[in-house]
Amino acid sequence: MYSFMGGGLFCAGVGNILLIVSTATDYWMQYRQASNYMHQGLWRYCMPGKCFPHNDSIAHLDGTRALMILSLLVCFIGIIIGIMAFIHYSSFDRFDKTFAASILFFTSCVLVFLAMAVYTGVTINYYGKRYGNWRFSWSYIIGWVSVVLTFFSGVFYMCAYRMHECPRSSNSH
Repeated sequence: MYSFMGGGLFCAGVGNILLIVSTATDYWMQYRQASNYMHQGLWRYCMPGKCFPHNDSIAHLDGTRALMILSLLVCFIGIIIGIMAFIHYSSFDRFDKTFAASILFFTSCVLVFLAMAVYTGVTINYYGKRYGNWRFSWSYIIGWVSVVLTFFSGVFYMCAYRMHECPRSSNSH
């Protein structure tokens, strides 16, 4: 049970760090314009030597930002509850910390997945039809890796919950 919780905490911690890096960096997409490579993230776009904030309120960027920030917060709360469950495993009558942590990690996974899906769909529809020389970059890829890690942290904590809730009887055949 504790090995599942340890694996879940490891995946959640790494996933949360990757969420922070992905959300904060400016390499979600790279494109070539006038023989120069430019890149953009959720907060600003960069030309060679200078970066500028996104001045217009672009709906898909606003939605992606909001979902990524919510996912960060939910995952962080899940890590805190997961640590509380790992340090001193105890259950209240109606609140099991391992179950709560797993639900929070799954919720974080869904929020990141939605953010990545919104960004992917709009970017492919917009840039794919208008520009030929663009690609997703490493910040975007890190976002998808965090989807997988938060999912597995939820799986690990759900396994720990199931092991605690349904212990095998040593007398059964």
